[in-house]
Amino acid sequence: MALQNSTRLKAAASVLAAFFLILLTGPAAFAQSLAVLPVNIFLSPGQTATSLTVTNQGSSETAIQVRAYAWSQKDSDDPLAETTAVLLSPPLATIAPGASQVIRLILRKAPQGQEATYRILVDQIPPPGEPGVVHFVLRLSIPIFALPSVRCIPDVQFHIESDAGQFYLVATNAGKLHEVIRDIVLTTDDGRTLKTESKALPYILPGSTRRWQIVAPDSQPLQIDTLRMTAKMNAGAVDQKVRLVTAR
Repeated sequence: MALQNSTRLKAAASVLAAFFLILLTGPAAFAQSLAVLPVNIFLSPGQTATSLTVTNQGSSETAIQVRAYAWSQKDSDDPLAETTAVLLSPPLATIAPGASQVIRLILRKAPQGQEATYRILVDQIPPPGEPGVVHFVLRLSIPIFALPSVRCIPDVQFHIESDAGQFYLVATNAGKLHEVIRDIVLTTDDGRTLKTESKALPYILPGSTRRWQIVAPDSQPLQIDTLRMTAKMNAGAVDQKVRLVTAR
């Protein structure tokens, strides 16, 4: 699986950093800028250790906390659960302006039968409160994909579902490896292009399902039996018909 180039990594890090928490209220606002590389961690079969680098791009010292979680999926949710399978060192660090901190990662539990997925959360620790000052702190979420010793491939199938008057594009990954789906375009038999809406991440983990709500451009009620779908995946381009197979 090819790693993205440096420019795309920095851009992805900026997107991930957009999630923030307002800690104080007041007329002045300050935010630290953190960058993390890589933004995706891939562990090959038998690999148990790697590292990531957190850089303080701000003008003042900042503190961070780093934690690892098991990552699963259910529909459009990505629940995280505490895990002891991944060890991070150091879990706490203070980084000077313009400096970097290397975080070492050790996988304590080898994947069994399919890819194991985790997420590292890098949380900025707020500085002491100051009267009249708003501090914004960042949370970065870094995915970890760990491969088992056996060969794994994704197996993603698409269909349409109707649920409570809404139509959804549904992708089910019956394989043992995650897949990434981007740039989805749905077209009706009469040439209309339909939008898909989802706040979910583009990943489909092994044994998981993703749903995208289908929305007509004119907001008129939809009647769907089949649609043409195009998209991009790690496995290659998608261009196929998808059918309504479930009505609930």
